[in-house]
Amino acid sequence: MPLKALYIKAAVFGMAALFFLSCSKEKLSDRAAVKMREFVEDISSYAKKYNPHFIVIPQNGPELAFKDLSPDEGIDNSYLNAIDGFGIEELFYNGTYAPDNDRINMLQTLGRYKPVFVSEYVKDSSQISVAYQKNEEQGFICFVRGSQNYYYTEIPDSVHNINPDNVYSLNDVTNYLYLINYDNFATKRQLLDTLKKYDFDLIIMDLFFNETPFTYAEINELKYKTNGARRLVISYINIGAAEKYRYYWQDDWRLHHPSWLKKPYEGYDDEIWVKFWKKDWQEIIYGNNDSYIKKIIDAGFDGAYLDNVEAYYFLYFD
Repeated sequence: MPLKALYIKAAVFGMAALFFLSCSKEKLSDRAAVKMREFVEDISSYAKKYNPHFIVIPQNGPELAFKDLSPDEGIDNSYLNAIDGFGIEELFYNGTYAPDNDRINMLQTLGRYKPVFVSEYVKDSSQISVAYQKNEEQGFICFVRGSQNYYYTEIPDSVHNINPDNVYSLNDVTNYLYLINYDNFATKRQLLDTLKKYDFDLIIMDLFFNETPFTYAEINELKYKTNGARRLVISYINIGAAEKYRYYWQDDWRLHHPSWLKKPYEGYDDEIWVKFWKKDWQEIIYGNNDSYIKKIIDAGFDGAYLDNVEAYYFLYFD
């Protein structure tokens, strides 16, 4: 066969192989997405057995709310009925202004059904008010963290869009605080007393302070704003990556041991992406008295904020 023909054949074969590989990965990713959708639904079902009003908010991965992950295919009602709102990071700002138009369009549709909570990261303080405005124009509830608050360590000096009324559901929320890193607080009591000074409608916080969970009484303290009106307190939980500083972590664990510890989480040395569809991981998250969700319920939180729902982007099902 002429050399030119060999090059052409090799090129065609290479493109076909690349196309096949791309399609195969897409199918695997779709299968993983279905498993994540089922995982969220199962978490919700378990929690709502204990408290029918328990709030479930997945962070990122809004495609899961659509059939076949596509807005063109319509709403997936099973998933939509399992959750109470949508959490999204960096929608208009990722340090600088960089609107994610695909997600914005999706959330415009989803916002007709459930409240949308957006956490923006804005390095230029002069753009903070603009970030709020951009989200409010879409009907989204926004929390803006500045250049020193990438890891959710700080409480803003003031509450944006303050609301004097009682807050019993996500539909009542006009503002919120996202605080999951407590490095700025020496004691649990200092943190609690500080939070009680602010009139946020909703507080998203971590269940643990230095590996010690908050008690039911402590969380109940936070359920009232300074004017006495009711507010919601929701616990953060990572369902897509294992965290080495959590109560469930065992000293001899490492990457691929257990086998469901899948791959390093770039930028977060203390976290490892997990095969979230595996039974052993899911039993850590929900379904028994020592599970993470049960601890959140026992501590009296109004709901759970599920982080790394978008893990299926990176972890193909196997």
